[in-house]
Amino acid sequence: MTHHLHIAAKDVIVPADVPKLMADEYVKNYLRITHNTGRLMLFAGDQKIEHLNDDFYGKIKVGDKEVDIPLDDADPEHLFRIASKAKIGVFATQLGLIAKYGLSYKEVPYLVKLNSKSHLVKTAQKDPLSICTNTINDVLKFKKDSGLNIVGLGYTVYVGSEFEGEMLRDAAQIAFHAHQNGMLAVFWMYPRGKAVPDEKDPHIVAGAAGVGACLGADFVKVNYPKPKEGKASEAFKEAILAAGKRTKVITAGGGSKGVRDFLQETWDQINISGCCGNATGRNVHQKPLDEAIKMANAISAITVEGKNVEEAMEVYEG
Repeated sequence: MTHHLHIAAKDVIVPADVPKLMADEYVKNYLRITHNTGRLMLFAGDQKIEHLNDDFYGKIKVGDKEVDIPLDDADPEHLFRIASKAKIGVFATQLGLIAKYGLSYKEVPYLVKLNSKSHLVKTAQKDPLSICTNTINDVLKFKKDSGLNIVGLGYTVYVGSEFEGEMLRDAAQIAFHAHQNGMLAVFWMYPRGKAVPDEKDPHIVAGAAGVGACLGADFVKVNYPKPKEGKASEAFKEAILAAGKRTKVITAGGGSKGVRDFLQETWDQINISGCCGNATGRNVHQKPLDEAIKMANAISAITVEGKNVEEAMEVYEG
């Protein structure tokens, strides 16, 4: 059964660091990326730095099977083709890729991911530090010069890293300047470092979500927890409480899963745990274009249209 999730401009709570002259811009961007629901389907396209070519070429495990990544995914433009044709909320990737392809896909709402690092240096070697590859001023100038729909800024904070102080400072300033310019701030909040015993512990995930709220994030992207006992969907409720009602929690999609399993997990996260969306990359783009578009639309059917798993499967199979 489909639930109607529509919210109006008057329902959007504008943070106090958004100047009055930019409040309408902030509300417009908020409603646009959430399809007037307050829920976000973020299409994550930042992995070409984060995971190098592991996600885009070769073989991957989907459940118990090893399958080839389709050759569609080897080309960076695959991400833009999906973003332009599927019902997503916002497409998150680095400024350099947006500069290369954005003018060919002007209709896409973009979120600029301001920091990235590869996965080659492991935590055992050095605690993670991900610093900005572009400045906020770079983004503002690019937005003005290109005329593209830059609606938000994204940033990863590794809570528990010995370098967390630098990332906390940068994230807080990014949230402030995003709001000053009527844009949204979405933070990837990942507990990671030698001091973190279990980065998917529900209590630590919840702590990271709360840190994101303190930094001024509109949405915080966290990993779905893995409790030692009980259901993840119940354990995840702690993170939603920790972030509060004015910072929305969205979940990282993680590695590729079976379609129905992924859609069921997405439904549980939203309808049992109470999160407000998802940030999905591999489970969408590691498919041929037509299938990737259908998968993104199926995720959006659950996220912003209130559809159940069976209805979302019909979207995917249709």
